[in-house]
Amino acid sequence: MADLRSNLAGIKSPNPFWLASAPPTNSGYQIMKAFDAGWGGAVWKTLGVPVQNVSSRYGAVNYRDRRMVGFNNIELITDRPLADNLKEIEEVKKYFPDHAVIASLMVQSKEEWHQIVKDVQNAGCDGIELNFGCPHGMCERGMGSAVGQEPAVLQTITEWVMEVAKVPVIVKLTPNISDITEPAKAASAAKADAISLINTIQSIVGVDLDNLVPYPIVDGQSTNGGYCGPAVKPIALNMVKNCAQDPNVGLPISGIGGIETWKDAAEHILLGASNVQVCTAVMHYGFGIIREMTSGLEQYMNDKGFATIDDMVGKALPNVKKWENLNLHYKVVAEINEEKCIGCQLCYTACEDGAHQAIGLSGEEGNRVPFIIEDNCVGCNLCSLVCPVEECITMDRRDDGEKHDTWAARGERGEQPTTFNDKRAGGLHHWVPSVQDALKHRKS
Repeated sequence: MADLRSNLAGIKSPNPFWLASAPPTNSGYQIMKAFDAGWGGAVWKTLGVPVQNVSSRYGAVNYRDRRMVGFNNIELITDRPLADNLKEIEEVKKYFPDHAVIASLMVQSKEEWHQIVKDVQNAGCDGIELNFGCPHGMCERGMGSAVGQEPAVLQTITEWVMEVAKVPVIVKLTPNISDITEPAKAASAAKADAISLINTIQSIVGVDLDNLVPYPIVDGQSTNGGYCGPAVKPIALNMVKNCAQDPNVGLPISGIGGIETWKDAAEHILLGASNVQVCTAVMHYGFGIIREMTSGLEQYMNDKGFATIDDMVGKALPNVKKWENLNLHYKVVAEINEEKCIGCQLCYTACEDGAHQAIGLSGEEGNRVPFIIEDNCVGCNLCSLVCPVEECITMDRRDDGEKHDTWAARGERGEQPTTFNDKRAGGLHHWVPSVQDALKHRKS
């Protein structure tokens, strides 16, 4: 049986699923309830000088019948006294000694950092997370992402913390930066024990078209917030991969961003994360989702032969290459299963207007099943992505499976093509409609 126990830079927990620093970790009551449900760890909602938060605080992006595909918040750090939080940290560790309790921190001066690190350590926390990611409210005060976007400042503050830290220190990174590896390398240079990413993305999720105010609305006004939820997972996975692949980072990673199911967690781990943190999914569905997460991940590990979480970490990384190292001879062509096709013709519309005009219509009365024009198909996958029927459109491999050549190799040989019509580009010569063809179509 797979062993779900997790170890991030020396911080051990019964499984790799932690609650991220956010409203679900605002109190000892919530965290103990989460641990009872099966969560392996929790990062306490960020401690510092308490703030007064506004009302309202949240906004969301909904898509068709799916609620909260993207989630936006303008909530800041804790509004509860530090003494209350410290007392509750101590109580949680008393009742759950084997679960990971991480203190998220955000203050300003060196003296403040030293003092609050000592305070949370005395309360019994298992680790510390430095919140250098918050993209609203706190960054205007010189904290949060204002630190995360300045690697030199991040390194300096992390070094302050390391002077007094006796437990592992995790640096939480902001995605609101052009190259996530720069602050990650700064954390490594400061001798941090791990990094976590991503924090929320600076955003505005929508505008009230009647009152002309973005959401969420606070007395007729608003501000940018932090974006999270399922919609940010692709961005998070890419940034986790970037940090995991960079030899100058070399730190364990706690993956955050868009994790709602065990599959999401597995993807983060396979791209380099040693554990994962979850927030929005809990705010949407409650602590009980952990049961499906742990059972699903355990079954996956058993099926794939992974004995431990460490066996999974980074296993997908060797398959992530730069574009110029991809095989130019690999070729797939779309294939439509006529028995499964419902005749919606979405694939035809998408390919005709948005891709390579590689799908045709029979023109026969009563026959709505499209067909593939193989000479035009470049294997872009668009038709299979828009098709509403599972496995109705599949991508069939057509190359011989033997030839392998890359853009980088051609460049090394001095054969790098100069135009897309150059035969050296791989012979992708498909028919492209002319302006005259468009005019004929308009007349018809």
